[in-house]
Amino acid sequence: MSHHAIALFTARRTQYALGKNLPLPEADVDALIRQAIRLAPSSFNSQSSRAVILFGAASEKLWKNITKETLRPMVPADAFASTDAKMDSFAAGAGTVLFYEDQDTLKELQQKFPLYADNFPIFSEHSAGMAQFAVWTALAEAGIGASLQHYAPLIDAEVSRTWDIPVAWKLRAQMPFGSNEKPFAEKTFIADEARFKTIR
Repeated sequence: MSHHAIALFTARRTQYALGKNLPLPEADVDALIRQAIRLAPSSFNSQSSRAVILFGAASEKLWKNITKETLRPMVPADAFASTDAKMDSFAAGAGTVLFYEDQDTLKELQQKFPLYADNFPIFSEHSAGMAQFAVWTALAEAGIGASLQHYAPLIDAEVSRTWDIPVAWKLRAQMPFGSNEKPFAEKTFIADEARFKTIR
């Protein structure tokens, strides 16, 4: 029995020590991200996930200017050094994927299937999570490190203004990525008894 998928999932880890030395050309990384999202499942095959892929200076601007300066007035000055360092670590990577969910798609589904109207926003979050996992796993398999960040809705307005994001797109997560500049720490797991039940 092949466990190739489990091997891929095992390789997907959080990497904060990012660099700009991608093992693939940017065009190939861009295509990989697009294909991973294209293949990720969605409820009613709604394909509600959207993405903005930032490379180089654009990614640095997201973290060093937009996110850092949005957070600055919210974080006590004497505690900002760690936030500053975190933003710089994301900016040190080669790029960032901005994950969005298209709210117009959800509205269309709600009108078409009113019985499920209350559930479509939940289904959308499921789709978003699967798109994020698909991209993260594909990047990891290619030898590219990444982490998943959540600075929405704080940065939404400025990001939308900066890159002319469609109004219907709702920002759900940000994934800075780049070369793996440090090895991964050992991953620990809670006891199976706390997580699983098998019933026959």
